[in-house]
Amino acid sequence: MSLPAIVGLLVFVAAPFVVAIILSFFNVHIGQVRPPQFLGATYYIRLFTDPIYSGPFLRSLLNNFTFAIVVIPVQTGLALALAVLLNSKLRGMPVFRTFFFMPVVFPMALVAVIWRLIFERSDSGLLNAGVHFITAGVAPAQDWLGSSATAMGSIILLSIWQGVGFQMIIILAALQEIPPDRYEAAQLDRANAWQRFRNVTVPGIRNTLIFVILLTTIYAFRVYDQVYILIKTASANQDAVQTVLYQATSAVFDQNNFSLASAITVVFFVIIVAITLIQRALLRQRNEG
Repeated sequence: MSLPAIVGLLVFVAAPFVVAIILSFFNVHIGQVRPPQFLGATYYIRLFTDPIYSGPFLRSLLNNFTFAIVVIPVQTGLALALAVLLNSKLRGMPVFRTFFFMPVVFPMALVAVIWRLIFERSDSGLLNAGVHFITAGVAPAQDWLGSSATAMGSIILLSIWQGVGFQMIIILAALQEIPPDRYEAAQLDRANAWQRFRNVTVPGIRNTLIFVILLTTIYAFRVYDQVYILIKTASANQDAVQTVLYQATSAVFDQNNFSLASAITVVFFVIIVAITLIQRALLRQRNEG
């Protein structure tokens, strides 16, 4: 690892993590006059034993896992399918590549506003209007973001739409690096399309797929922007969609409690690192096998 990378890792990852650990052991509030009081592991214990703290934290953690469990396979699979489709030698493919990549360059604030209009609870919402038209007015308007049954699904749909283009471009670049003679040899062996995909395409992009899965996992667990915007501007069901990062920022800006927010982020960081290491080990073992 080069020196700039090490410095960047220390400054932007290690140092903030150490500061968060220190803050989590003290009673720190914005604007407090008295020196911070040492609390030890009080907030860590409360996060798992005190219902006032553990309830919102565990619910947020469950929301994070629900989001990740759906987004990681669906977004990766969809990105792979789009990349294979757009790698074909057909006219107009550059236009479609641009079309599918466009949501990636949109700011998440703009994306959230667009989808807020789509999920609008009244008949003026685009989704409700579409359902109303298809069912000839039989189906009533739904509160897609306000209902606990559909709020998380709405966030997931928004996130996949916005992020799939990035993974698609990475996989597409890997597909274009596969030597054409491998496909020609497979055709000479009378391999069908599925056999070529399984025996030529997937092995040729296996390392890229592992990278994309790990990257998607990181993005899935750090989901925040769309949750914050839709809760604050569209009255999304907070219990159904709030994530750990949203709870941490709420602890700082709504409750003025740096210590609680620091404890939340430290626990979440450890969980994410553990998941990432386990995932890498499993993928490496599968790759070697």
